[in-house]
Amino acid sequence: MLVRLGAVVFVALAITASVIEMTRKGKEPAPHLAGPPGRAEPDPLGQELHRCARLGEAGGRDPGCLAAWAQNRARFLAPTSGTSSSQEAR
Repeated sequence: MLVRLGAVVFVALAITASVIEMTRKGKEPAPHLAGPPGRAEPDPLGQELHRCARLGEAGGRDPGCLAAWAQNRARFLAPTSGTSSSQEAR
């Protein structure tokens, strides 16, 4: 009998807590920003790389794509100030 009473009280508390939570008015969600922060203007190299990607196999023969890929490799593989100072120390 005591176990049944405990179960009924537990269920009643769970239902009450659920009803209270559902009727609570929470904060409105923050508005979603359209783009990533800090990028005011489009990246021309990125646009050219996207164009080359859309060309597919023909991009390998396009001089503009070859130049864009070379510039992207140079930008990606360029040593940063921290690595150049460690190489100068050798």
